[in-house]
Amino acid sequence: MFQASSVLSPDEILMLKRKSDLRGAWMIFHAWGTVFAAMAMFVWWPNPLTLVLAICIIGARQLGFGILMHDAAHGLLFNNMRLNDFAGTWLTGYPVMADMRIYRPYHVGLHHRFTQQKNDPDLSLSAPFPITRKSFIRKVVRDLTGQTAYKQRKGLIKFALGRADLPWRQRLAKGWHRLGGPIIANAILFAVLAMFGRWWLYPVLWVVPFMTFEPLIARIRSIGEHSMVPDNDDLFRNSRTTYASWPARAFVAPYFVNYHLEHHLMLFVPCYNLPKAHKLMLAKGYGPRMEIQRDGYLALLARASSRPEMPSGMQAAA
Repeated sequence: MFQASSVLSPDEILMLKRKSDLRGAWMIFHAWGTVFAAMAMFVWWPNPLTLVLAICIIGARQLGFGILMHDAAHGLLFNNMRLNDFAGTWLTGYPVMADMRIYRPYHVGLHHRFTQQKNDPDLSLSAPFPITRKSFIRKVVRDLTGQTAYKQRKGLIKFALGRADLPWRQRLAKGWHRLGGPIIANAILFAVLAMFGRWWLYPVLWVVPFMTFEPLIARIRSIGEHSMVPDNDDLFRNSRTTYASWPARAFVAPYFVNYHLEHHLMLFVPCYNLPKAHKLMLAKGYGPRMEIQRDGYLALLARASSRPEMPSGMQAAA
């Protein structure tokens, strides 16, 4: 197990773990502000280009809400835990149909404890890669046409309702307990947009991005974090940091999510301090040992889709 104190000085650890309430509030404001700004852009200048651009911008921020909820699940968004959990639940998680009450024990208790091991609940997300180019294209098409999101939402509703043999009243009560918060949060968003006479923005520029672009970049993020790592048993090599350009940070890796190796090594570091943690690790000579994708996400996706196609005869035999 990695011990930060064996690498970093007490002052460095204190600096990295310091949380800023102002920074946490700013990231939430930035995420929502970007969503509403993208909606306003399309309202003021409606055309196919601004529609596609708004869908991509908002889809990226929807992933960003999930990332901020992730920080809150680790207790890193605000110093006050009641405020931290409120923000992680109502301001970031529920709007994108995520429940931090369920996510926290699953993610912190299992994924971080068993990273890339057989007990890692996220192992199925990273294990299939690399895949063939045709297979990768099929996944992209399913993401962008809403098939992936539909399957995920269908599974979420089925899970929320519980066993099919239970009475419907009991199933509905379970479903409301698990999905009531997300439903209320989305109803509030719909009501706010309707109050300004733009109710249609909810289906067009909230639901559509959530069903199309967000699943695609969530897949790309997942590939970047753990797929094709060189050693599942080495803490420095079973997670990856991917260098991201400005466009990549805007559309694929918001809120420093690309510094995933540092996050796994130092769970106490808020997302905005992960770049500092990365620089410190490099300065102390750990660079050669760390799994870093220096060529960015496009090069990583090329690797993820680099498996050769099987000859047709072998495919038939398989």
